[in-house]
Amino acid sequence: MLVKEESSGEALALFLKIGLDERTAQNAVVNAKVTSNLTAVIREAGVQDGCDKSVGNLLYMVATKYPANALKHRPFLVNYIVSSKIKNTNQLDKALPFLSNIGPDSLNMNEFEEACGVGIEVSVEEIKAAVDEVVNENKEAILAQRYRINAGNLYGQVRKCQPWADAKVVKEIMDSKLFELLGEKTAADDEKPIKKKKEKPQKVEEKIVAASAPSVEDANPFSIFPDPRDNIQVHTEIFFSDGSIWRPHNSKEKLEKHLKATGGKVFSRFPPEPNGYLHIGHAKAMFVSFGLAQERNGCCYLRFDDTNPEAEKQEYIDHIQDIVHWMGWRPFKVTYSSDYFQELYDLAVELIKRGRAYVDHQTPDEIKEYREKKLDSPWRNRPITESLKLFDEMRQGMIDEGKATLRMKQDMQSDNYNMYDLIAYRIKFTPHPHAGDKWCIYPSYDYTHCIVDALENITHSLCTLEFESRRASYYWLLESLDLYLPYVWEYSRLNVSNTVMSKRKLNRLVREKWVDGWDDPRLLTLAGLRRRGVSSDAINTFVRGVGITRSDNSMIMVDRLEYHIREEMNKMAPRTMVVLHPLKVVLTNLDAGADMELDAKIWPDAQEGDSSSFYKVPFRSVVYIERSDFRMKDSKDYYGLAPGKTILLRYAFPIKCTEVIFGDKEENIVELRAEYDPTKSVKPKGVLHWVAEPSPGRDPLKVEVRLFDKLFLSENPSELDDWLSDLNPKSKEVVSEAYAVPSLAKAKLGDKFQFERLGYFSVDQDSTPQRIVFNRTVTLRDTYAKVANK
Repeated sequence: MLVKEESSGEALALFLKIGLDERTAQNAVVNAKVTSNLTAVIREAGVQDGCDKSVGNLLYMVATKYPANALKHRPFLVNYIVSSKIKNTNQLDKALPFLSNIGPDSLNMNEFEEACGVGIEVSVEEIKAAVDEVVNENKEAILAQRYRINAGNLYGQVRKCQPWADAKVVKEIMDSKLFELLGEKTAADDEKPIKKKKEKPQKVEEKIVAASAPSVEDANPFSIFPDPRDNIQVHTEIFFSDGSIWRPHNSKEKLEKHLKATGGKVFSRFPPEPNGYLHIGHAKAMFVSFGLAQERNGCCYLRFDDTNPEAEKQEYIDHIQDIVHWMGWRPFKVTYSSDYFQELYDLAVELIKRGRAYVDHQTPDEIKEYREKKLDSPWRNRPITESLKLFDEMRQGMIDEGKATLRMKQDMQSDNYNMYDLIAYRIKFTPHPHAGDKWCIYPSYDYTHCIVDALENITHSLCTLEFESRRASYYWLLESLDLYLPYVWEYSRLNVSNTVMSKRKLNRLVREKWVDGWDDPRLLTLAGLRRRGVSSDAINTFVRGVGITRSDNSMIMVDRLEYHIREEMNKMAPRTMVVLHPLKVVLTNLDAGADMELDAKIWPDAQEGDSSSFYKVPFRSVVYIERSDFRMKDSKDYYGLAPGKTILLRYAFPIKCTEVIFGDKEENIVELRAEYDPTKSVKPKGVLHWVAEPSPGRDPLKVEVRLFDKLFLSENPSELDDWLSDLNPKSKEVVSEAYAVPSLAKAKLGDKFQFERLGYFSVDQDSTPQRIVFNRTVTLRDTYAKVANK
């Protein structure tokens, strides 16, 4: 033990000699691999007696990041660092992937120097000029956001102009320029930005988006995604507050290992959290992830992100699997994040050992306060051995819930809020629906999803734009653990008008019974749309038409979805006749015992002689029309029935109103008398749907019809503080005794029809043998197409 302590002490002294700060040196000593590599690099450099701090930091970077497949070239690289030919992290960041790509092959020195910017001097004046240019280009945003602007992004823009400029000098000059422009920080600069409501002019943009014709997607909407074999490029730049920059990318060796496991195929995942029902936004997520895998002949996991045992239910898991199948997708494999709890725990231990995580005892409120003030936790720099011991005690249930968390040691002074030492593990004494009672600590989403992506060899990690700011954290964690880096791509979430899609809001609507469950046909949950009679094909066509874009400022009008529903149902729904609010019409010149059967068209283009395209309807002396199709006063623009006026009963005969029978009150019309024209000599303009008595004195088939409209009155109710007050009181109307033609008695669950002049309808699950219930899927009115064609 004494020898080991002396050896560690010697290593620490050696690392401090080359200018490493004490914390970095101590973390290196704890890691045997880093200690061995760094000691060897120092010897190769010949700087055992010490060197400049900038050289030492670059040597440390070589020791921790050098590609194993190119070790023969390491002394060559070390010599370039010691001789100051490579003198900053930018150059070294280019050198490492260059050497990784050539591996043990012979090295072309000219190509190497060109790739690393050797010999290129960037003066302070040149950096200042680049800073001035970037500040001028972003001046409007800087003045508006002041010190809340993402400074890391500004540094990055300068580095694009001058890639070989010293990062620290860039930061110093940019910070000085910002101070010159903005002056001292104010209290307002330290406040969290308030999320602004969308401006009114944007709604004009939204309407323009909705009013354009249905888009015809390219033959291959997935062509924007790269091939898995090309995943060796830098994924993102992570800007740290000390001026350093990480440029995560896969080494050639790491990529080859990944491709061997996947066979070079695309591997994607659809990762819903099982804490609610899926909505139409998830339909887009499925289309992107499953669709990419399908188009590339690859594989897509259905992975349940079940890291929160308190919110998950088997009901939701069963629903999600059912809906994914209904939407037409077939998962390569169904997995759970909880399947990887042991691997995730082991990697958390490794993260602590590498000095990249620590056990914290701050309360949630304290964490929030410290993050807002960019302050380190008092426990951030506790010894690694202490964090390892405490984390083990967390796992064993020896620490009370809420008394400790494991946090990632990222960058509390970063411009990216999602780098403020995110929580990796928290204590919850709650059994897990899938993993049972084995664990009392559970990993967070931010810790879990990127690691499981790597463990499942995901090639394309696709998510919505609100996760873009987490990209740095995603790659920071994978880079810290030396895991494979998937290709991350964010796309715009699907925002549809006159509804809410927040799970929290949907949960409230269901819980407080503002709607009739998760599958209420007024909701844009996929269960609600299915119950309403919408097909998965119509939804997928709608999503494909919206496209896979990164534009996150448009609201898609619900009319556009209805257009695609209507287009499909027009092709597949047989025609029939139903009268919602019946008004009795007695044909006085037709014998009460007369019994006629007429042919009515199932399809608009039905050809005479094709019996399969027609259905039989009885025609007798008592028929029923819509009460709204009669008025006492006629007018030129009115095509319904009125006293003395003739209209055509569809598929039947012209009738002329001869008498109106009133009830107790004059405005209460109870019956009409009319004469029919058996010769059809008159060709009236008005054509009405109708239903006749099946036999004398017997009422027609009674059905229940549910008429649904938009759930909310406003296009974007989520903007409203009191969003529940915007609920449409007329979003659901139940017609309990509509009259239908006899053939509808055979309708079964899921059958779809066009009720002539009324809309498209589907048989609901509440139907019984005694009474059939129909849901209106969509009206015949097509405002979207009308606007689009103007």
